[in-house]
Amino acid sequence: MIQIQRVYNSVLPIDRSRIEQTQEIFRQNFPAIPDYAQKIPDMLDHPFRYGYIAILLVSETALGRVTGFSLVLHFPEINCSLLDFVATTAGTRGGGIGSALFEATRDYLRSQGSRGLYMEVLPDDPEVVIDPQTLEINKKRLAFYEHYGIRPMIHTDFETPLDKDPAPYLLYDDLGRGKPLRRSECRAAVRMILTRKYGRILPAGYLESVIESIIDDPIQFREARYGKNLDSQVLPMEHLKKAFALVSGELHTIHHVKDRGYVERPARVGALEEAVMATGLFNKLAPRHFGEPLLRAVHDGDFIEYLKAVCEKLTEKKPVYPYVFPIRRPDRRPKDLAVRAGYYCIDTFTPLDRNAYHAARQSVDVAVTAAEEILAGRRVVYALCRPPGHHAERRTFGGFCYFNNAAVAAQRLVKEGKVAILDIDYHHGNGAQDIFYQRNDVLTISLHGHPNHSYPYFSGFADETGDGPGKGFNQNYPLPENTEEVLYLQTLEKALHCIVRFKPTVLIVCLGFDTMKGDPTGSFLLSGGSLRKIGRRLGQLKLPSLIVQEGGYSLRNLRRGANAFFGGLAESFSNTFF
Repeated sequence: MIQIQRVYNSVLPIDRSRIEQTQEIFRQNFPAIPDYAQKIPDMLDHPFRYGYIAILLVSETALGRVTGFSLVLHFPEINCSLLDFVATTAGTRGGGIGSALFEATRDYLRSQGSRGLYMEVLPDDPEVVIDPQTLEINKKRLAFYEHYGIRPMIHTDFETPLDKDPAPYLLYDDLGRGKPLRRSECRAAVRMILTRKYGRILPAGYLESVIESIIDDPIQFREARYGKNLDSQVLPMEHLKKAFALVSGELHTIHHVKDRGYVERPARVGALEEAVMATGLFNKLAPRHFGEPLLRAVHDGDFIEYLKAVCEKLTEKKPVYPYVFPIRRPDRRPKDLAVRAGYYCIDTFTPLDRNAYHAARQSVDVAVTAAEEILAGRRVVYALCRPPGHHAERRTFGGFCYFNNAAVAAQRLVKEGKVAILDIDYHHGNGAQDIFYQRNDVLTISLHGHPNHSYPYFSGFADETGDGPGKGFNQNYPLPENTEEVLYLQTLEKALHCIVRFKPTVLIVCLGFDTMKGDPTGSFLLSGGSLRKIGRRLGQLKLPSLIVQEGGYSLRNLRRGANAFFGGLAESFSNTFF
């Protein structure tokens, strides 16, 4: 099975490997221009340095070996694209990889709203191309595109050579728009292509001469010359992976506390999933199961064992709520497991039942699966975790949270580079603060209701900035009751400046919709429009982003907030990467 993936930049190790393999394939296929291969990473990392956005799609095996690539230059000013190169590894020709890459490229550009795709192909005229072998290659390339109804333009001077070598024909694909190519649109595209790609070597007067030669309106194309002679063998292909993915499990439903007033209910997941999948942005993925080493790197072993043991022994239908909170001395733990709940819990409203542990473990698996998808090259992955996790500390649970999903994901991601955790739930992210308080490889930032009036009450003050090696790597921004959009966004900017200075490889966002007006657990007054602005601003950081679901208990707000937040994130994403 061959899969096709977009590579956005060289930030992640796996993408650096893909780029290096792409460069090698390029050198194999185009040995005369090795300098071009050298600049591919820079084209991806600094798109506007070259006057276009470079779009790199790669085909790869299940084991991660790159078998081919397509490289497109997109010109945002005119919303048109140029297919600069398509190539496969030596020995793979005839396997359908080139066709699959071209079709995936067209589909991608079409989905992004590009107005058209231009291609340069060397001529098939025997009077211009003397070498028989080269002529045959050119014919095959033009026959390939003709199979898709794409043919060279005629009645223009675009193919005027710059030197002794033949100049290419210019082909055009309307990407299914079904509209004729107008002269003005073609002239704008040709000007962009010649200026941005060949500007340094164009002789005086060449550009305007070619532009003025484009007189047909609409543009005319050469008659078809070739039959459908493409290779018949096509390898099985996956669809082009979307940049956004949703990871969601099913076990959360077994953790259903039906006590009156318990707002952390299974319906939250359904509302959120429905909202985000309706955007059309996401591939939906099931969680994979992971062992305990990552969990134990974040939570104390005795705490994990206690949760497992107590949940297995609770057989009654009614959940157990902590009600005795002993001073935490290891030699004086209550013997009764149910009574001991207060030894590990920070409040009286987070219950234990026989299903809590299993639901919490899958919630961790959802977050780690999402982290693995980020490391595989996705740009945005939404871990729809339930139960939530950001109040779970190293050895305590509370606030509807049992294990810290975001912290476990961060522990996985930090092996590949620095991680920033930005908590924008209404309540303070005390869990990540506790877990990473003495570390400088994970930056923890939280915007939240001031602990003087908001849960968890004992942490989240501005003077809590880390300890030892972690000094300065924890930042809290407590906000007053009834905080509105203006103050919130101003505070968010301060937090984002910290993140930019930290230069993380990956951003984790602990997302809570309890910041919205009307949530039963929060007092902020944010709207759906506010969430859209937050999403848009986070997207402008251009970081691979793992979004971990935390709070938010109004189903109406969940639907509106999720649609707005991810819509804003997608807007920013499209503007940055096309």
